[in-house]
Amino acid sequence: MELPESQHGEKGIYVEIAIDSSIDELWAKTQVPVSHRRWDLRFTDIEYLSRPNLSEPQQFLYATRIGFGMKISGRGETTGTQESDGSKTSALRFWSDDPKALIREGSGYWKYIPSQRGIRFLTWYDYSTRFGVIGRAFDAIAFRPLMGWATAWSFDRLRLWIEKQIDPSTSMRQSIIYAICRLTVAFIWIYQGLVPKLLFRNPDEGAMLAAAGWSAESILVGVRWAGIAEVAFGVLMLVAWRVRPLFAVTVALMLVALAFVGFESPRFLGAAFNPVTLNLPMISLSVIGLLCGKDLPSASRCLRKNRSQ
Repeated sequence: MELPESQHGEKGIYVEIAIDSSIDELWAKTQVPVSHRRWDLRFTDIEYLSRPNLSEPQQFLYATRIGFGMKISGRGETTGTQESDGSKTSALRFWSDDPKALIREGSGYWKYIPSQRGIRFLTWYDYSTRFGVIGRAFDAIAFRPLMGWATAWSFDRLRLWIEKQIDPSTSMRQSIIYAICRLTVAFIWIYQGLVPKLLFRNPDEGAMLAAAGWSAESILVGVRWAGIAEVAFGVLMLVAWRVRPLFAVTVALMLVALAFVGFESPRFLGAAFNPVTLNLPMISLSVIGLLCGKDLPSASRCLRKNRSQ
């Protein structure tokens, strides 16, 4: 199957990962539809059609649910070959007549190359789009980068399934929990620094420092820099998404802040909304993030450019 030229000068999507696996196990996990759809984020349904003549390509149906009861469906065909050096290649062509589908048609391949580290599993594919200039622009800005990330993330989820026996559904669940913890903790850091300290300068922020003996001028400067630091740390939680020790730093800072208030301004512990009801949930979410953040799929573990070129 010949690969089409991209309609807007892109070189297609390339993803490669090393997986410690036998080629037969990896082939089964990727070529059997019931296994394939378990780890590949891009598809929710894959179904092989009957093939009376084994010399013909294997045709299949695919679908991706996009929410609100809607899905995008299409068709494709694939052929597998084995080389004399033990490597395997699966070439595919795919297309969709669904008017909702951005992808009109495309083609590509999967390669399985034995190496000292197991199998070099890689893919390359490209496609043409619908909706004219708008479709091409949306593809370049959002859809194509998303497809590349989803492919790489899925490849690493497959690696974890094979190497560490982590079920793909577990990887997804743990990733969602981790994201909720990460986003919530980052939001609280940014909100607490921005709203009560920098934008509205809530008097309670300074009152706790005044109770500790700070001067009025020192309180003003201290609250402002505390706000800047909290916003910066919240942004760092988002930017350094995979850095789990930031959760541990959050736990330590929340314990220190709680101890400071307890010793210097204990009256605030009895308020309706107080450091206990804020800091303890922050600590809990951070501990959950630390515990579930190990062995999560990450697109960054994949190569995104062909190193042989």
